[in-house]
Amino acid sequence: MPELKDLYQSADWKKEKHVPVIELLEKAEKVFPVKISLSVGKEIPHPNTTEHHIRFIEVFFLADGEKFPYQLARFEFNTHGESAQGPNTSGIFTQPQVNLTFKTDKPGMIMASAYCNIHGLWQNSLRLEL
Repeated sequence: MPELKDLYQSADWKKEKHVPVIELLEKAEKVFPVKISLSVGKEIPHPNTTEHHIRFIEVFFLADGEKFPYQLARFEFNTHGESAQGPNTSGIFTQPQVNLTFKTDKPGMIMASAYCNIHGLWQNSLRLEL
């Protein structure tokens, strides 16, 4: 039986449309909250249709010296054009792009995962230095 950890895929987000992109919105400092942007499909747009879409992005922070990461947030994208008239008929599509602010006085790893309903789980990480 496969383990969940073995199902995560990763790649360079500049070449693969499923990888969650983590970006610092400004230089991180100990006395200010950390502002980050999370998205999927930054360089290569990901389809956002009823049949093929990003369902969620989760973000964690593993502070240096900690054993386990803290889950900072989970963002779900629940509208992909579906309606009572059928697939891709509503004209309403959520986009897998969010901003998050959190406070820490420790450096560590920001880790994100995203789930595509067709291509599964994807991950990425970014080192946070203060």
